[in-house]
Amino acid sequence: MALLRVAFTIDSLKLGGAERVLLTWARWCRDAGWQVLVITRQGAERDAYPLPEGVQRRVEPGLRPTLERLGWFAFPCRVWTLRRLLQEERCELVVGVTTLPAIKLLLACSGLAIRTLVSERNYPPAKPPALPWRWLRRLTYPRADLHLVQTDTTGQWLSRHCAVRRQLLLPNPVVWPLPDREPVLDPELWIQPEHPLLLAVGTKAHQKGFDRLIPVFAALARRDPTLHLALPGLAPGTYHGLDQQAWLRELLGPDPDLQRRLLLPGVCGSMARWYARATVFVLPSRFEGFPNVLLEAMAAGCACIASDCLTGPRDLICDGDNGVLLPAEASGSDWIAALGDLLGDPDRRRRFGERAAAVREGFAEQRLRHDFLEALSSLQRSSLHHG
Repeated sequence: MALLRVAFTIDSLKLGGAERVLLTWARWCRDAGWQVLVITRQGAERDAYPLPEGVQRRVEPGLRPTLERLGWFAFPCRVWTLRRLLQEERCELVVGVTTLPAIKLLLACSGLAIRTLVSERNYPPAKPPALPWRWLRRLTYPRADLHLVQTDTTGQWLSRHCAVRRQLLLPNPVVWPLPDREPVLDPELWIQPEHPLLLAVGTKAHQKGFDRLIPVFAALARRDPTLHLALPGLAPGTYHGLDQQAWLRELLGPDPDLQRRLLLPGVCGSMARWYARATVFVLPSRFEGFPNVLLEAMAAGCACIASDCLTGPRDLICDGDNGVLLPAEASGSDWIAALGDLLGDPDRRRRFGERAAAVREGFAEQRLRHDFLEALSSLQRSSLHHG
């Protein structure tokens, strides 16, 4: 087979599940012997992850300041800039990751001999973009040669609402063992070894439902003066205009003892240590695509409890067998009762953790890597045949 030139497009390589999965795919393509390029709109100053060795990086050229000030109306210029970059790099196959980069990619590739793939990373109606983007999504998504979907539910939605027919079900692979990267934060420096720990992980407090978890923790912590809650992943400062850490502390109230037991270590590159330290892993999300943090926690053998939101957790947890799945509409009292029962039953936690670890085989990287590379190779073969 001829050497394939593959590119991946995304807004940035900031901290997040979509960015991590994109770099995993890039690594798979590199290991297959292909030439791999990652294209971002934001520069390296936004990066949270290093590029795999041997993978190239291009940042989309910026527009002139007069065009930048046009906002939405400068979008056609961004499409044209990306189109010229793809031609300059002689890309044969390009994967657009997340909604807006995928739309821009499909428009940029119109009329070019480039195979296109799209990967939505959330359940689309759970986080709808602005109306013009929804129109463009409906217009462009049927043009993609293939959509990589994380769950059947997302695939069905794309079929009904965007006329998407060509799909590959490709959940996220589990990374096990999970390697350390900077910044390395040791939970033993934050909490005494004998104290129980609730662990929830994420960069987006509202999506992950951390605000709903705070009063649940407060109620349980008043029963047990040693219980702690850790929320690694939330960076200090503002996210979309909101200081997430300050917001959650305000929700918790002024009690200095509760404030002391709410641990906000920030961005963390040593999550394996936190999963190993957790008494219970909690995912009270409002919506998910396919939750990497839940997959990692299960692979680490955590006893997990999650919200049965629109997509994601139900693909991983079988309620009562390898974890607890609470209805999306569960009340705070329901969460208090379920978490309290699990915290008080070490045998049940141990059983859940042992069974949860089976995701290491069910979502093994080797199998999913084969499916992904075969899909790309098939598109290349089809392109060569038609050429």
